[in-house]
This record gives sequence, structure tokens and C-alpha cells, in this order.
Amino acid sequence: MSIFVDSDTRLCVSGITGREGTFHAMNNRRYGTEVVAGVTPGKEGQDVEGVPVFNTFAKAVAETGANTAMVFVPPRFAADSILEAADAGISLVVCITEGIPAHDELRVYTHLQRSGDVRLVGPNCPGILSPGKANVGIIPASFFKEGNVGVVSRSGTLTYQIGNELAQRGFGNSSIVGIGGDPVPGSSFIDVIAEFEADPQTELIVMSGEIGGSAEEEAAEYIAANVSKPVVGYIAGFTAPPGKTMGHAGAIVSGSQGTAVAKAEALEAKGVRVGRTPTQVADIAVEILGG
Repeated sequence: MSIFVDSDTRLCVSGITGREGTFHAMNNRRYGTEVVAGVTPGKEGQDVEGVPVFNTFAKAVAETGANTAMVFVPPRFAADSILEAADAGISLVVCITEGIPAHDELRVYTHLQRSGDVRLVGPNCPGILSPGKANVGIIPASFFKEGNVGVVSRSGTLTYQIGNELAQRGFGNSSIVGIGGDPVPGSSFIDVIAEFEADPQTELIVMSGEIGGSAEEEAAEYIAANVSKPVVGYIAGFTAPPGKTMGHAGAIVSGSQGTAVAKAEALEAKGVRVGRTPTQVADIAVEILGG
């Protein structure tokens, strides 16, 4: 099995007529993802390499049965695009767009929490890859293969690096989920780890965090209370100076809170082994699963 995306995924891409939207939608299709529609207001009736374009998500869902959305639109339009997809009956929305204002993210988060039947992954994330089944986003899928390690990460680049380290040791992945590094993510570590815990294909979970916020500490508490599978952690930013934003809007340290050291200690106190480098993460995975 896998989590979130699989061979039943029917993808509709918001912003498919833009350069980046076209490029990544076609990459996803070449991987094997069923890309059934695109949405760009004012361009209904056009197509992108055979994929029909609609003015609204409602029309796209009605015409094609789309069940997953990828949002690839400029920041000022992204929140409304996410909510439109949700209102049209899309059950999974993956938002790649970065730079969305925090108050827009909060508006989306609050709306989706009230409805409770739509999962948002992102914003500012690389998407989701279930090797051999579907790729929704910008994850370079070529060096990943199907296997038993689930990966969840705040950082897109670290998703690729840690995944590649594991691949070089012969490990495959059940699913790889980038949750993004913004202050108000649609899905948290806890949300994704709970899915991996319930997924029979996943035997080991790798959680890649970074400085700032409290998501990793909250995950540590959840893992201790609810997760039976081994979890290996990594925290980016051991050398980051306090008070600096390091790449992501959510990666800011206040005093001693949110530091890489504090996060690693919190995880280790709950039985999660934490590698200090991506290579160490792979070493620990080999030790746990044998490779």
C-alpha cells in the first residue's frame, strides 16, 4: 500500500497552463500519475498536451472525476484555489506554491478544520511520491523505488537527500511526503506519521525536521504514545544562529526554544533515534531494518 496518492489518484492541476504548472503536471503524468484535468479561469476549452482545461474545479470534478488537486498558482491566488478545490469535492489538495501570506494560510487551515473531510499537504512543499504508483508534485522520482520506508519532511531538498541516502543503501519507500516549512502547514508530522503507522507497507518511518516551531516536539509526544513502528529523526540546523530565519518562514528560533539540539533531545527522550547528518539517518535505518 501507500499513503495519500496511489494508482487510484485522479489529478487536477490548478495553474496547469503556466510554465511551471505544465512542466510538473507533465512530469507527473510521465511517471504514471493519471492527470485528468487542469483549471485556469478563462481558458476552458483549451488543453495542455491532451489534458482538458476548465474554468473551475467544480466543472473539472464533474467532467473528469478528479479526486486530487495540485495547486501551482501565484501566492495571491493560492488560498482561494485550495478552498475552491475543497468545495468542489476534492479530498486531497497538494499546494506547491510558496510565499502565501500567513493570514491566508490561517484562513485556509481554519476552513478545512471545520469541514474535516479534506486533507491539505503544504503549502510550500514538494508534494507526495508513492513510488511505482503516483507522483503529485515536484519530487524527482527517478532514484526512488517501492519499499518499506516512509519519509515525512519539512524540507523539500532534505526529502530528496535523505531519500537518496536510503536508496543508495538499497531501501525503497512506501510514500514520501513533504509537508512544507511554512508556519501554518495543512498537514503536520503527526498527521502523516499516523498514516504511516496504519499503513501495512511501511515498516520504518523517517522524520526530517528543522529548527523553529514546536512540531517535532509535539511529534515526539505523539510517537511515544501512539506509534509502534521504529522512527528515525533528523533535524536540520544544528549550526543555525539563534533568531535567524533559515530558508523557511517557519524556521525561526526564539531563545533556546526550537533549536536543533532541543528538538533532537525531545525526540531522543521519547525513544526516537536522531541522526546528525542524512548519512547517519541511513546508517540507523540499516541497523534497524538490516541492509
